[in-house]
Amino acid sequence: MRLRTDWPLFATVLFMVSLGLVFVFSASSVVAEMRYREQAYFFLLRQAGAAVVALCALMLLSRWDYRKLCSERWAFTPLGIVLGLLILVYFLDRDTHRWLRLGPLSIQPSEFAKPALIVFLAYLVTLRASDINSRHTLLQAGMAMAILGGLVGNADLGTGVVLTGIAGAVFFVAGMERRYFKIAFVLAAVMAVAAVVSQPYRLQRVIHWFDAEHKILDRIDPTGTIKAYEHSTSAPPDTNHQSYQAKLAFGAGGVLGTGLMQGNQKLGFLPEAHTDFIYAIVGEELGLFGSVAVLAGVIVIFWRGLRLYWLALDDFGRYLAVGITVSIVFQAFINMSVALGLGPTKGIPLPLISYGGSSLLSTMTSLGLLLSVSERAR
Repeated sequence: MRLRTDWPLFATVLFMVSLGLVFVFSASSVVAEMRYREQAYFFLLRQAGAAVVALCALMLLSRWDYRKLCSERWAFTPLGIVLGLLILVYFLDRDTHRWLRLGPLSIQPSEFAKPALIVFLAYLVTLRASDINSRHTLLQAGMAMAILGGLVGNADLGTGVVLTGIAGAVFFVAGMERRYFKIAFVLAAVMAVAAVVSQPYRLQRVIHWFDAEHKILDRIDPTGTIKAYEHSTSAPPDTNHQSYQAKLAFGAGGVLGTGLMQGNQKLGFLPEAHTDFIYAIVGEELGLFGSVAVLAGVIVIFWRGLRLYWLALDDFGRYLAVGITVSIVFQAFINMSVALGLGPTKGIPLPLISYGGSSLLSTMTSLGLLLSVSERAR
């Protein structure tokens, strides 16, 4: 079979990774100088190294036949490795339960849970396509989601939400009955509420976003029990600070932006400007046009991924494409919504743009598989 490169998708990925490197440097140079003295390129060099590795992975996987993944070995082995790493990280990283530190390198296993889950679900749904609504199929998928979602959501609720979105999308296109979706939605909502309530800082973020002045909370909790619980966290009391500073960044940028490297919010006003809130720095320095350019890149990925549902050679390729597309697009919209103040503050990176080697490698690995499906499509 003669392979045909999906140039719109490939060019969009290169554009967004390049833009991400530019803004990682722009948003982190001052912080890097303050932390590491005269090393303004500290975060840029680390991100560039991760980008080289990630690009190599994308190129290799795009030329590799994705249909080889449709086997028990590839469906269960990566998922088992990720589960093992998540358990290991839970005990080794006692503060955040997120990072596996290997000398100068830090790995976030929850990022690799996304491609591992996508391959597992695509295989399971393909194998049981004619029996997708049976209890046996739903029980297997439910157990995998419960274990993986519980381990990930315990430390990283945002990624846990993305994993739930992936599973929902794959089973929806596979033909799951509506009644099972209702049950799954209720269970997911209960687990989400439990995850929020289990950590005071999460509850604080949600309450401050819905009811910043505690007017509603004072009515339903006159004794102050909930307020005392949410204030028991060591996190900063003003959870809306990042959202407020991000809005100032977008406002300062206007239509044309303040100019590349000319933004002010990254000068200590907006915490984590080079990671979770990098979209605000893009909006400040490149204005509305820059913000729309990033959004357009996400839409192109959505377009090129969704079309494969009709053009892929087989069911496994269709489900793989749907899962990958939803994982990237859903995460991007969560990040941009938080930066724009449309949701409570949540630490989740903007795919291909934010600083973070694990996030970049995981995303590029998934996109490599998406390119593999696209290059072999009809």
